[in-house]
Amino acid sequence: MLLCAKQRGYPLSERENIASGTENPADPQPTGRLRLGRTLFVYGTEIFAILCAAVFAFLLRFDFSLPPSYVPVLLKAVVVWVPAKILVFKLLGLDRRWARYVSLSDLSLVAASNLIGSIISLVVLLVLGRGVPRSIYAIDFLLCLMLTCGIRVAVRTAYENLRVRPSGSRKRTIIYGAGNAGAALVRDLRQNAVSKYDPCGFVDDSPQKLGLVLHGVKVYGAGDRLAEICNDRSAELVLIAIPSLSGMQLTRILESCTLAGIPYKTIPGLDDILEDSALSRQIRDVAVEDLLGRHPVVLDQSSLEGQLTGRIILVTGAAGSIGSEICRQLARFRPEAIVGFEIGESALFNLQMEMARRFPLVRFEAEIGSIQNRARLRDVFDHHRPHAVYHAAAYKHVPLMEAHMFEAVENNVFGTLNLVETAREFAVGEFVMISTDKAVRPTNIMGATKRIAEILVRALQPEGARYVSVRFGNVLGSNGSVIPIFKEQISRGGPVTVTHPDMRRYFMTIPEACQLVLQASTMGKGGEIFVLDMGEPMRIVDLARNLILLSGLRPNVDIQIEFSGVRPGEKLYEELNAEGEGMLPTHHEKIKVFSSATVPWTEIEAQLHRIRTRCANRSATELVHEVKEIVPDYAPAKNPIGCAVVSGV
Repeated sequence: MLLCAKQRGYPLSERENIASGTENPADPQPTGRLRLGRTLFVYGTEIFAILCAAVFAFLLRFDFSLPPSYVPVLLKAVVVWVPAKILVFKLLGLDRRWARYVSLSDLSLVAASNLIGSIISLVVLLVLGRGVPRSIYAIDFLLCLMLTCGIRVAVRTAYENLRVRPSGSRKRTIIYGAGNAGAALVRDLRQNAVSKYDPCGFVDDSPQKLGLVLHGVKVYGAGDRLAEICNDRSAELVLIAIPSLSGMQLTRILESCTLAGIPYKTIPGLDDILEDSALSRQIRDVAVEDLLGRHPVVLDQSSLEGQLTGRIILVTGAAGSIGSEICRQLARFRPEAIVGFEIGESALFNLQMEMARRFPLVRFEAEIGSIQNRARLRDVFDHHRPHAVYHAAAYKHVPLMEAHMFEAVENNVFGTLNLVETAREFAVGEFVMISTDKAVRPTNIMGATKRIAEILVRALQPEGARYVSVRFGNVLGSNGSVIPIFKEQISRGGPVTVTHPDMRRYFMTIPEACQLVLQASTMGKGGEIFVLDMGEPMRIVDLARNLILLSGLRPNVDIQIEFSGVRPGEKLYEELNAEGEGMLPTHHEKIKVFSSATVPWTEIEAQLHRIRTRCANRSATELVHEVKEIVPDYAPAKNPIGCAVVSGV
């Protein structure tokens, strides 16, 4: 995400706006007399530096004994040098760069301005006639460069060291990471008058950095000495300043902080740093998403703009965790309208308010309804005439759906069928169904229903349109995920309950998943099943341990972890592709596509008719048999039927 160059603060290089001279966002903009006074001060100091350089260049040339005959030559040189150099400084914008934020890029520009000004002065003086000794040109250039740079460095030094700090205590802070981000963070904290943090030392695991001093702050040692260093430096906080950390590395650092008994905070990843403001204003608590260590998503902006900009897009399940994030991501591409179709009234109202506040230029149409209501779907499609549909509405909670099989089938299968057929009726060109890795060799009714939904989306692919499915695993923070459960258990003092020590799941963040869903929607010719790169599966017990660490507590010391046993319909490992599905790459490294045979619609239609009959009769045993006819690798739990029978009574 290095293309995000609209930052207003301090990024990791010296090429930031503030360091190049634009005003600090935290500082008031000069107006009226203040601006006039600043301009006079800037030009006054520049003229003073040029005059001093000229005089001392002549004095040095003649060993501080200037012959009277060279006084007119000095005056002629000053008359040329002052306007020539001031003009060059003005044209190159040095007057717009604040000395208090001077950086290496500014000093390079000062050097270039002096060189150009000296060359112009040389040419003018040669045209006016010889008289100035040649060595004086070089001496004047060096002296003027030293003075103009020195003044700027002196102003910045005085500003950082003499400015009045606000009353109140500043926390003595250890910066973990003495790289570019750590150096930029220390510099920003030193310049920020309202900062709550006082850097008192660096910790870095690189032996080469031991003893180095960055912006006046010393590197005292590696992370394994964190407790000792914090104690020696009387530190009250650790700021983690390594944006590129992997999840495993961050977990190790959190364990060190927890053992040291010291609180910690962090800064965002690189993709967020470069598009926001100064680092000191981005310091935040470590989030569970940071522990995934996933790299930012790079999207093909042109293909997405071509598909989304100026179009009407309908999102089902719009107020859910996935659906609402899809709406937010869609709004970035300025569609003509987003139609949010949702059964939950309050959640949809909240989303409507959020979209109006955050994206006022994008029309958001809130529509209440269920995908099981075919007549309501036709009303919405007839009124809005969407060009594309993103289908995120589904029942997803595995144990709950095991106890409510008929409801899972009626919503996930026949609701999807209603939606696809309505989309075909109204000539919708693009249809994207959100699927799940639980559709692969499913052991629960939720996964089986999503697999059937994939099959019917593929079978009902219209000519000249693109109807696809996108599979991915668990997303952090989604409705029904384990994270809110774990957090609630931790807040009560534990224990945290995990089903099995070897239970593993694929995880990604909601924004990353939704961005990749949008990207996948631009691919293929129709009928494909895309799968997102979920990285390596994560043990649920490790997720529980990390959440305990994030709470500042020690796993199995302050908070116990207990194992409750695998629930009906759950399996220890999730898979991404079924037997007979060949995984092929796409032009995006985080998206793969499966190639598999299409089941004829006539065959599916007859099977769906039988399933509908079993739902109407509330026959759980026969329903499972019919589902297995469509999804042969569906392996239901040993006793899901009893639960289903109870729910149907």
